[in-house]
Amino acid sequence: MLGKLTRWLRILGHDTTYSSNIDDPRLIEIAKEEGRTLLTKDLELYRQALTKRVRAFYLQGTTEEERLAELSRRFNLELGVNVTTSRCPKCNTEVKPIPRAEAIDRVEESTSAYYQEFWECPECSQVYWQGAHWKRIRKTLQTATEKVKSRRPNETQDKRRHWEESQI
Repeated sequence: MLGKLTRWLRILGHDTTYSSNIDDPRLIEIAKEEGRTLLTKDLELYRQALTKRVRAFYLQGTTEEERLAELSRRFNLELGVNVTTSRCPKCNTEVKPIPRAEAIDRVEESTSAYYQEFWECPECSQVYWQGAHWKRIRKTLQTATEKVKSRRPNETQDKRRHWEESQI
């Protein structure tokens, strides 16, 4: 349900667990055991989590920008990428810088010709660089930041937050 958002949170440096094939009771159990906040678009799952005294947040946004803005407002989430704290979007491990010489044989020739900085996931060995896709990443984060600045939580969100916090 929120797989794309998971990748965004990892890129932003947040330790994020995700699985699309775990049932609701187990999701709640994992969140409680690991002291995590359960993010969901499923209102019933959200309510179940709160009744089990698990921190939860119900996302209403329909786009990644809206969801990131919601999280930024609620959790004071910084919407900027810091490569020193970024995590692998695939497996959640912190990425580490690697020398360009190590990356050259693992990326396309054109990539190694244009880019100087590379990062690697020590767990899954994926190599990353700030390529052309970074324009889209920056645009998404800029749009989310603009949404945070342009709109304060409305009365319904305030009531939901009050209800949510009173349940915890």
